[in-house]
Amino acid sequence: MNLTPERLERFARHIVLPEIGGAGQAALANAKVVLIGVGGIGSPALQYLASAGIGSLVLIDDDTVDATNLQRQTIFREHEVGRGKADLAAAWVREFDAHLDVRWISDRITSHNAGELIAGADLVLDGCDNFATRLAVSDACVAAGIPLLSAAVGRFQGQVGAFAGHLPDQACYRCYVGDAFDADDCDTCAEDGMLGAMAGWTATFAALQAIRVLLAPVGGLGDPQWGKLHLLDGLAPGMRTLNIAKDPACRACGSGA
Repeated sequence: MNLTPERLERFARHIVLPEIGGAGQAALANAKVVLIGVGGIGSPALQYLASAGIGSLVLIDDDTVDATNLQRQTIFREHEVGRGKADLAAAWVREFDAHLDVRWISDRITSHNAGELIAGADLVLDGCDNFATRLAVSDACVAAGIPLLSAAVGRFQGQVGAFAGHLPDQACYRCYVGDAFDADDCDTCAEDGMLGAMAGWTATFAALQAIRVLLAPVGGLGDPQWGKLHLLDGLAPGMRTLNIAKDPACRACGSGA
């Protein structure tokens, strides 16, 4: 995609950065990102993905807006309570930047449809709120050869990890959490609560990491940081990083596949 004079002006603050430049901004404009969930993480992450000029966005969420969401889900408004999140999120993108291609899907993502729903993506950013869905998405990403950014938040802590289990010697999300969380009845963050600003910090850091991954083929921000899980602490505050090793016996990306 060639950037018009109007687009060059809009993204001038990106293009002036040596790490991005015109080639990097064009790469973002040509990228397709699938966002799983447009809630506490997906909502603010979407704002920065769209503002970065990601050319194609697919938004997947089967939930509706609840009054309790408004404390952290920054694209929704009070009068939209009860309406579908994915539809509203897509409308927000169209109003924010009409040049972006956005598609919304209100289906619940499962192990049966995940592969179809993420097809053709350059990156999947998963901000959903349960392990069963995360593992279904991760397995589909490994099978399709698509990088995965997984982001989660609860109380005053967040985590963002980049996984490329389809690559040799690189871990997938299942390598990290194992097989114990495939059940649909696993706990969600709704039971623990969270600081709204903590969701925002985690989400915007995830958007930064998404840009890092998308720019990796053109040099960009350097190492895409596969297998690195960043832990964000809002109380300290601070951040530390863990390295996730590939599990040779992983049933998604290892010899057990």
